[in-house]
Amino acid sequence: MRADKQKLMPLLKTARGQIDGIIKMMDEDRYCIEISNQLMATESILHKINKEVLRAHMAGCVKEAFEAGHEDAKIDELLRLMDKLAR
Repeated sequence: MRADKQKLMPLLKTARGQIDGIIKMMDEDRYCIEISNQLMATESILHKINKEVLRAHMAGCVKEAFEAGHEDAKIDELLRLMDKLAR
């Protein structure tokens, strides 16, 4: 992995903490909108992390594959990923 772990690990740990909090909120039968807000906040952090992981992948792995003449495999890989993201 080429993304900056020092930058991303705190975000990932924050998301984990938020998920733990959401589980507690559900156990306590908290108000639906409060739970939904926390879910959206967690999704936002995970989206930010994924965006950085993919940026680093394209700047490193994909760039190297193109330079080495192996672009077809990376293009297929990215197309499959885009299909997943579009769901």
